[in-house]
Amino acid sequence: MTDDGVATAAPEDARTGEEASDDDADDSTYGGLLTAFPYALRESDSRLFKLYATASGLLSLVLAFYFAAAVAVAVSNTLGAAGGSFTFVRSFYVFVAFGVVAPVVGPVLFVAREHRRARGDAVYDRRMAVLGFAYFLALYAAAVISMPPSFTLDGETVTRPAPSGLFAPVVSVLYAMPPLSSLLPPTVVGLAMYVLDRRHGDR
Repeated sequence: MTDDGVATAAPEDARTGEEASDDDADDSTYGGLLTAFPYALRESDSRLFKLYATASGLLSLVLAFYFAAAVAVAVSNTLGAAGGSFTFVRSFYVFVAFGVVAPVVGPVLFVAREHRRARGDAVYDRRMAVLGFAYFLALYAAAVISMPPSFTLDGETVTRPAPSGLFAPVVSVLYAMPPLSSLLPPTVVGLAMYVLDRRHGDR
């Protein structure tokens, strides 16, 4: 109301406290993969999970660069091939990339989702971080298992390194396993993440 007693309309952009509160809540959550990382880091009280979220973000960038480079090499190697060959190679790389990277970012996405639903806690976050680090080890084990005794690199024959050091017995066992079994360690850890999330959600 003005000084002469004439009422004036409220500004069109005026919001009630409840509406402002809802908008602030929306701003504090996340809307995708990239924003899930800072959200999970901000909401979690587990230092171990914060460490994992940072490490997994860096590893995801490295893996994305690696697979992008692999696709570029595949493109150059299949320029003279039929269109179907390139499509298959590209689809294969995309499939492998998704299968490898998804469990790397999975714990962060699980934790972010649970905190957004107000069901997150430090114990759950810590367990997801442990499984995330276990997946890192599983990827290493898969790489060792799948490494052939010798292979050709840039026209030269390269022999895989002999087991040595403290973990030589473990590396020897991994070398002796069939190459196809390299899928087992990452798959087991990935399933463990899924089971942990389901059990937490059913509480």
